[in-house]
Amino acid sequence: MLRAGFDFTLWLVLDLVFLVTAVTALVMAAFARDDAYRAAEKQTKSFWLIILGITVAVNMFISVLFLSIAGLIATIVFFVDVRPALKQVSGGGGRRGKGSSSDGPYGPYNGGR
Repeated sequence: MLRAGFDFTLWLVLDLVFLVTAVTALVMAAFARDDAYRAAEKQTKSFWLIILGITVAVNMFISVLFLSIAGLIATIVFFVDVRPALKQVSGGGGRRGKGSSSDGPYGPYNGGR
């Protein structure tokens, strides 16, 4: 009885984690520019929106472990491969490598003033 409750809770938590990561990837894919996908030589924006949309739908409505894991793999591929390439092409790399020579890890160094 206790083990069945634990298994159900674990599956519920995993399903929620899968859903949140898929929704996050879908939103990020939707906000990226269409031409950035072509410039990064990745699949089209429509392709990723369809794949990630199916992943969200599977995680919301169909609780099949195999399909959830396949969707998680697609989401991980988006986060690890596609998103960094899109950021590099669109210039969204943050402040890394930019700024003044007196900039520290927490902002510009003002000499104790």
